[in-house]
Amino acid sequence: MEELKVFAPATVANLSCGFDVLGCCLDSVGDEMLVRRNDLDQIRITRITGQDLPLEADKNVAGVAVNALLQKLGSNQGFDIEIIKKIKPGSGIGSSAASSAGAVFAVNKLLGEPFDKLDLISFAMQGELLASGNAHADNVAPAILGGFSLVRSYCPLEVLSLPVPSELRMVVLHPLIEIKTKDSRSIIRQNVSLQKAISQWGNLGALVSALYTEDYGLLGRSLKDEIVEPVRSILIPYFQELRELVSEKGALGFGISGSGPSVYALCKGDANAELVKEEIQRFYSDKNIAFELHLSSINEKGVKVL
Repeated sequence: MEELKVFAPATVANLSCGFDVLGCCLDSVGDEMLVRRNDLDQIRITRITGQDLPLEADKNVAGVAVNALLQKLGSNQGFDIEIIKKIKPGSGIGSSAASSAGAVFAVNKLLGEPFDKLDLISFAMQGELLASGNAHADNVAPAILGGFSLVRSYCPLEVLSLPVPSELRMVVLHPLIEIKTKDSRSIIRQNVSLQKAISQWGNLGALVSALYTEDYGLLGRSLKDEIVEPVRSILIPYFQELRELVSEKGALGFGISGSGPSVYALCKGDANAELVKEEIQRFYSDKNIAFELHLSSINEKGVKVL
């Protein structure tokens, strides 16, 4: 193959109780990327549509991630990358992760798949390092693996795929304001009390159990963040009002998607997800804040060839 077009999905990271270690993959929104070989022995970002992002390969997360792959391979092969950007940077649904994951997935395919998916996650993390100053995997892992991903360890890297209960649906609200991941990380406290840490561990363990047992009630009770959300939520307009609204309408849980400003409501079944989406639409429409609203099932495949 000389070229490949891929769909690089959006993701929801943290899922309240899993800061930097937990994420899931969305199905209804993502970037498209066209990657083709060139004879110049260079990585070139030839075109980006939809957003104003750097074309220089060393300043673009896709270029940095691909260069990490080629360096590990000991290759200087050249590739041109075109990005159709449908996930807004700073949205909190894995914009940089989609570009990084999609690029390394496509190049790996064109090279005959010398690397496994865990390797691809490690390369894509270099793009996250450029974007946020931290090489985290809670977005790139589910983007590459699909479904729910749990990062058990960063050193060495170990990522676990978790089951996806069939009736889970995700409603994601993106207020069209930008919160840069670097800025959002800078306000997080570096020390937490033992009491809050214990509560967080309990919720994360319960969430994993709920995914395996398809216990939707337990899943909802586990979506609580004692550490990051109390600080980050002040940056998101009408956060507490939205939480109360979706709870009243039967959502399983509610929280910040990644670093924000997007928020998510996890729902059981299509009917409840549609109701929650309609109520969020109604509530936010008169707030003088432009927004986008997505309803998605959980994407169990991750990046895919188009």
